[in-house]
Amino acid sequence: MTLRPPYSELSELTQQIQKNGYSVLVPNHVYQLSQHNEVEWHQAGDSWNNLPADKYLKDGGRYRQRRHSSFIVNQTSVHVVPHRAHWQPLSYNALHGGIDRWFEPCEPSFMNSPVLHDFLMHLGEQFDRLPTQQIHKDKPWFVEVHQFRIDTTDGIGRPTPEGAHRDGVDYVAVLMLKRQLIKGGETRVFESVGPQGQRFTLNEPMSLLVLDDARVIHETTPIQPIDPEGHSKAWRDTLVVTFRREAFQDSPVRS
Repeated sequence: MTLRPPYSELSELTQQIQKNGYSVLVPNHVYQLSQHNEVEWHQAGDSWNNLPADKYLKDGGRYRQRRHSSFIVNQTSVHVVPHRAHWQPLSYNALHGGIDRWFEPCEPSFMNSPVLHDFLMHLGEQFDRLPTQQIHKDKPWFVEVHQFRIDTTDGIGRPTPEGAHRDGVDYVAVLMLKRQLIKGGETRVFESVGPQGQRFTLNEPMSLLVLDDARVIHETTPIQPIDPEGHSKAWRDTLVVTFRREAFQDSPVRS
């Protein structure tokens, strides 16, 4: 049985993050947050049709395509930073941590788009309203943007091959763009310290999950094609954005 997400109003976003460590918005509230409509987001989504393969998968899979770019968000400004590697410590990502992963950057048409910049800026404004961020609100956010397509080329696709995890940032936003002829892909959010958890499936295109990375861990279960013979035409597209206040996560060698 597919479980419906515990949706909340945009006006309740920060309240829900404070209360539960996460919040889920319906598409209309995502359009309201970003101040861009369905047509504009659909045009931005064309970029997902040209993602290169993830060459770093250690499980030997061929199911993940992605791009990655980094930004600095400072209240009303969004700046693209020179292309950099994505790095996570092994303590947060035991499967792929500890190495510089140089993914191809987002295409300029998406990386420089008003849709993306406004989405990042308004998300940053929401996080600045949280009580824990009030004393830091004049400091910039260091933001990493990941475009993912998980397909079923291998018969199964794993959105989070590393399992339940934290990302080592302050906040994580997962925007569901499209589910194409798949089943599975259940989102699971658990307290990082404690027994409580929630399961649901982001079935609706343009629904948004926002997480307090210090308080919760998360994972998404594998996907499979609805039609076993149509595995090459089944996929899950997401935009994952991480916000970190102090600096980007960098390899100790580089930093």
